[in-house]
Amino acid sequence: MTTRNLPALGILLVAVVLTAGCGSDDDRSPNATPSVSSEAAPTDLPTPPASPSPGVDAATSPPAAAQGTTQRRPASPPPVVLPKRPATAPGAKQIVEAFRAAGLKVSHPKDRAVDCGPDGLGLGCSELMATDAVTVYVFPDETSASDIAETWAGQSYQRGAVVLNYLEAKTPAADRPRYEKVLNGLR
Repeated sequence: MTTRNLPALGILLVAVVLTAGCGSDDDRSPNATPSVSSEAAPTDLPTPPASPSPGVDAATSPPAAAQGTTQRRPASPPPVVLPKRPATAPGAKQIVEAFRAAGLKVSHPKDRAVDCGPDGLGLGCSELMATDAVTVYVFPDETSASDIAETWAGQSYQRGAVVLNYLEAKTPAADRPRYEKVLNGLR
């Protein structure tokens, strides 16, 4: 029961009490003419408008029509803006192409830069290319790259702002130095 129903309930209660205490048994005979009393009053009394709750200013509460509306949201989320890679660092795609040119396996390359942003892994990288052999991360600075390389210690290689990750790769440990040599030969 809400506090908005209390005034209507009070009116009905008063009407029942008055009806019970007034009138005689003659009024209930089949020949008696109906009189206007609270018994004949409709039970669907309109409820008076509820007063605002204590401590709520009526001027600051939203109108009833505004309470039922929902806010419209954009159809798609805003695009993720990734940090720019340093001008001195090669791009992830350029590194994968250099691996391919050197005859290294880089099958199924996928641009996964979206995983760098807050909706993905949130690593803060600038570029990310994943292949079956190695995943190439390019970070906006060397500090970020070294932090991630330390996290993946033993399963990664860092040169400047670039980190090669072997965690999900199928590359044997013996072949990893060849990838690292190609990376070191770029710029």
